[in-house]
Amino acid sequence: MKIGETAILGAGSWGTALAWLWGKDGRQVSLWGHNADRVARMRETRENSDYLPGLTLPGSVRVTSDLSDCAGADLIVFATPSMVLRKVGAQLREAIGNVPSVLLSCVKGIEHGTGMRMSQILSELFPKQKIAVLSGPNLAVELVQNFPTATVVGCDDDECATSLQAILGGQRFRIYTSQEVTSIELGGALKNVFAVAAGISDGLGLGDNSKAALVTRSLAELVRLGVAMGGTAQAFYGLSGAGDLIVTCYSERSRNHTVGKRLGKGESLPQITESMKMVAEGIPTARSAFECARQLKIETPIIDQVYSVLYERKKPTVALEEVLSREQKAERF
Repeated sequence: MKIGETAILGAGSWGTALAWLWGKDGRQVSLWGHNADRVARMRETRENSDYLPGLTLPGSVRVTSDLSDCAGADLIVFATPSMVLRKVGAQLREAIGNVPSVLLSCVKGIEHGTGMRMSQILSELFPKQKIAVLSGPNLAVELVQNFPTATVVGCDDDECATSLQAILGGQRFRIYTSQEVTSIELGGALKNVFAVAAGISDGLGLGDNSKAALVTRSLAELVRLGVAMGGTAQAFYGLSGAGDLIVTCYSERSRNHTVGKRLGKGESLPQITESMKMVAEGIPTARSAFECARQLKIETPIIDQVYSVLYERKKPTVALEEVLSREQKAERF
């Protein structure tokens, strides 16, 4: 598989970081953003001051707000918020039709109401395209600082995954391949809910012992729900499961951890979201995960409490007490 031009849909922190990564060696990249005013500023300054201030985009990166500019791309990368993926995908299809591009989803979420993964949405919109996913413990700000980063590309077509690995990977951006698409997507999505819980723990000042127990039990819960949703247990212990869970639960740079920490310190969710420029995917995913767990009759005490804090205005201290008051039982994996 040969890839000439790459188009990235979503000019947030992750889309911008990937455009910088893949464009700095001269590769032709189109970076699409829906906000025409922001795109115009980025074209003029070569900087995304809202999300990654100080980072200069290479000259090979074309910034655009016109989806038709993506028509010639061999690879189309989705880096939008999960809640708008279906809308942007439909707009892309209308703008350029069914093209022979490979589609790569870097979006971490579960669609509300349908319980669909992001690649399933893309498959529904583009039934003839090859679709792959990319996920892992990848903080955009560290990627553009050129810190070593590992991620995983998943695709049902192993040859496609291997080609993407060779084309998109590098010494500082190490890519592993897998055919466990379902597990990769669910791991990347569900960990955001648990990162909110970890942030709440930090906001309440509960200490390292408590947080270690919380993250460990979060992994067990992630695996339990993920397997019920079609994933493979072993795959959740990889980069897009345990790896992503670790970084989002412990990093002060994680927006989901930040949301939880601020909730734990007593701020309201509207206060927090109104002050944030970026989407914290753990908020919508908590609702989707809660609904999926109910439908599948899976016990998810941590997800349930995060959902209650976010959507039922339960106080974090009350949620904590309810978790701690659960019946003690044997540890199972």
